[in-house]
Amino acid sequence: MAGWTTLEKLLKGEIIQREEEGCDVTGFAKRLEEAAGDNGRLNRLYDELMELKPGEDFPFEEPDSLEEIRACQPKAEPWKPAAGEIDYDFFYGAWLGRCCGCALGKPLETGVFMSGKDGIPGWKLAYEWFRQAGQYPVKTYTPIASPAGSVYGIETVDYGRKSTLENIEYMETDDDIRYTVLGLKLMEEKGTDFTTLDVGHFWLANLPYEMVCTAEKQAYLNLCQEYDLLKEGKEEEFIQWVRSYRNPYREWIGAQIRVDGYAYGAAGNPGLAAELAFKDASLSHVKNGIYGAMFCSAMIAAAFTEKDNRKIIEAGLSQIPVNSRLAADIKTAVRIAESAKSQLELLEKIWNEFAHYNAVHTNNNAALCAAAILFAGDDFETAITTAVLGGWDTDCNGATVGSVMGAKLGAGKIPERWKAPLHDTLYSAVPGFHPIAISECAKRSQDVYRKVTQK
Repeated sequence: MAGWTTLEKLLKGEIIQREEEGCDVTGFAKRLEEAAGDNGRLNRLYDELMELKPGEDFPFEEPDSLEEIRACQPKAEPWKPAAGEIDYDFFYGAWLGRCCGCALGKPLETGVFMSGKDGIPGWKLAYEWFRQAGQYPVKTYTPIASPAGSVYGIETVDYGRKSTLENIEYMETDDDIRYTVLGLKLMEEKGTDFTTLDVGHFWLANLPYEMVCTAEKQAYLNLCQEYDLLKEGKEEEFIQWVRSYRNPYREWIGAQIRVDGYAYGAAGNPGLAAELAFKDASLSHVKNGIYGAMFCSAMIAAAFTEKDNRKIIEAGLSQIPVNSRLAADIKTAVRIAESAKSQLELLEKIWNEFAHYNAVHTNNNAALCAAAILFAGDDFETAITTAVLGGWDTDCNGATVGSVMGAKLGAGKIPERWKAPLHDTLYSAVPGFHPIAISECAKRSQDVYRKVTQK
């Protein structure tokens, strides 16, 4: 197990995960209490839990292989790429949009805004933070302080100080940005021909263990073990072990935030973007964790050429199993967004519908992203502020929605008050990209796209 948590906590999370996967976990919580402190019993209990199968009454079909996923996708008309080359402004818009949304949400990425406090939902606390600071409707970055702090006993996070309204001068390092850079860098080196194992080796070469979280942390640790399976030529078995062993986070949001670099390279081709996302996500995730990555990657790629938000979301849905939990949740979010009369009504309804998930689960966050995109229409600002105000994984959702909207609208249509504070500068903590001009990243993404389309 990873050194950052305990076997008991992993088991507690696994019981929830197995139940969400449709398994009968009756009695396991009690047995966990009884086995506390005894690692031998805890490991045996964990192994037994992993042997469970979904009940026959589980209504969803959720495969893990690309072939099976494709067989379960909805029947849809083939995507028709737009004629002609995609203009640089849309690549720059995607990178800028991702940075703007990430920076807006980063100071709020803490328990109270993500999960709520004292019965008050996270979205409500985020709203009060801006409102009591005189910043609602949200038109700029997150203020470092607000009268709501003393009222509710809440505050912004220390590691997001450089992204606050008072301090922002560039896009500071963040996992949502590092993974985008890594996706670009991997495609520069290997194009579209990389494998899931290539992604793992790329992490080990470019991403320190201390910079990964939850599912990625467990997979990273597993990646460094059991290499005998590879020596025996059992790559598929090895990957399955890497993503599943002692990893109760395998349907959380991590894979969903890693796909943008691939989507930019596959601009205008949501099917290819989803396939690349699948290869990356499969290192650390299964089922809906993979589907979230494919859904978001396809949306981003589609947004470069499709300007109807509903069709952008449909492009994402076209790449995941039609009878999955994620597909059902996205469709519910779309219905909520279509009926909402205001931003706050939307946020309340989305929260009430999906708050049973962990704050960093794939499904609730993907649902919020879809709702924010559909609700916003052509308004970049409404899109990223809705995503961030919704709570849960604030910087991840702001970044994903910003990426979609930036790819759709282009950099020229992103308001200056969001672009200017970044000074076209990104610090990723990845060698060669620390610092780097955001515009340079966009140019390199366009270069990758040109190579991909010429294959």
